[in-house]
Amino acid sequence: MEPQRQWLPPAPPAPLTEPAAAPATAPRPPYEQHRRPLRQRIFGPLIVVGALVLKFGKAGLLLATKAKFLVTSGSMLVSVAAYALIWGWKFAAGFVALLFVHEMGHYIQLRREGVKPSGMLFIPFLGAAVGARSLGGSALAEARVGLAGPILGSRACLVPAGMFLATGEEFWQALAFTGFFLNLFNLVPVLPLDGGRAMAAMAPWMWFVGFGAMVALLFIAPNPILILIVLLGGFETYRRWKQRKSGEEGNAAYYKVKPAHRLAVGAVYVGLIVLLGVGMDLMHLERTFSDA
Repeated sequence: MEPQRQWLPPAPPAPLTEPAAAPATAPRPPYEQHRRPLRQRIFGPLIVVGALVLKFGKAGLLLATKAKFLVTSGSMLVSVAAYALIWGWKFAAGFVALLFVHEMGHYIQLRREGVKPSGMLFIPFLGAAVGARSLGGSALAEARVGLAGPILGSRACLVPAGMFLATGEEFWQALAFTGFFLNLFNLVPVLPLDGGRAMAAMAPWMWFVGFGAMVALLFIAPNPILILIVLLGGFETYRRWKQRKSGEEGNAAYYKVKPAHRLAVGAVYVGLIVLLGVGMDLMHLERTFSDA
């Protein structure tokens, strides 16, 4: 007789394995934005640009010498990339566009004075410049060329100001304020800024006042741009004042300006300062460190 089989209860399930220990450093939440170090954000794009220059250097230089617009557009793109490291691409593009319109004022007036500009170049964190062998052959023409930039540049600032009034977006308000400030700063009566050009027809002795103001500002709020302006301004003021008695390029009549023309230049100069100051006040945007 076979022995009776005993049915054993099923074995209990094996215990679940213990969860793995959490890493010593917890992963960062996906919603947090971690910006790269400033040096990487600055040198990274420059390395890319440098590689492109090395790769296409000869062809790029050949095309740049034959087509001025390539130099202008290329330097504009580099400037946008540089400013984007601080303000972002959208604001950087708007700021460079305002710079372009400002410089176009100089460019157009140079053509009206019979001078053929050599081209427009944008320099990141320093602005832009229109190259020319002459500023018109007289202090009055130099003043017209100098003031043409802020005149057209101020009109360009009305576009973001109007967009702010229409939409209420602070982006347009900040862009308009920055544009008004840019044009107002250029009216400081020191060479080689636009205000210094205007003083050639009004009161060249104001070059020393403007230079002293820039030196004082440099001690109050030192920064590399002010250092460069003081260095360039000191050299240019000394050179121009030394040549003033004989006139530019030996022309003794260079600084002779009729009283009516001097008054007209002064009216435009002061009027621009007032209007730009009002524009800055209207577009001023209150910011605190907690808003950043």
